[in-house]
Amino acid sequence: MNRYLLPLAAFLVLAGFLAFGLKLDPHEVPSPLIDKPAPAFRASLLARPGQNISRDDLVGKPWILNVWASWCGPCRDEHPVWVQFAPRSPVPIYGLNYKDNAAAGLSWLRQLGNPYTESLTDPDGRIGIDYGVYGVPETFVIDRTGVVRYKHVGPMTPEVLHDKIEPLLKKLNG
Repeated sequence: MNRYLLPLAAFLVLAGFLAFGLKLDPHEVPSPLIDKPAPAFRASLLARPGQNISRDDLVGKPWILNVWASWCGPCRDEHPVWVQFAPRSPVPIYGLNYKDNAAAGLSWLRQLGNPYTESLTDPDGRIGIDYGVYGVPETFVIDRTGVVRYKHVGPMTPEVLHDKIEPLLKKLNG
């Protein structure tokens, strides 16, 4: 009888973890960056490779960083949401073209519209690694002091913009 207790206990613990995990929202992945300074970077602009921009250049006002790639299907799904939101956005939206070919990224923006104040290049994924990106698309909201206040994993939706990001931007701009 005792030889069955240990496997039964192990099974019950694993079943508990599984039940808990099934209740979690995969878009609400906790990030160790929340409420911490955004990682420093210096990146070339996608449209003007000779020019660079750094995180420190963006400090002073809130901003959004959307990580995307031309090879990313979910990025194509979310792109119209950004194109529609950009004209009314109270903050600049920066794109981070992640592990992508610059020509393909530029062509993609020409075809689908360009919602970004600027797009930065991250061809080797180093900036993405620093930001904890493990898949695209991902979106970060960064406050005027350079602190990450929100992270969204997966395609942006009008509901997430309306219910989470826009209220946060109002608070950060207030």
